Amino acid sequence: MAEINKRVGYTIKRFRKNRGWTQEQLAFEADLHRAYIGQIERGEKNLGLQNLQKIAVALNVSMYKLVK
Repeated sequence: MAEINKRVGYTIKRFRKNRGWTQEQLAFEADLHRAYIGQIERGEKNLGLQNLQKIAVALNVSMYKLVK
């Protein structure tokens, strides 16, 4: 697993938890599958730009904040 996948996944998880959302809630808001959100948060999946944008919009943060 690439280190960047783990870091981005951890950041997404942190933003999600700060909102008080479950993975299922984030998946619904981002129009993605809950299992996919879990894989992203664990750093198991490469995250494409379109899906990163969906997650950023759902969390109301910039894509930059998720990858910096």
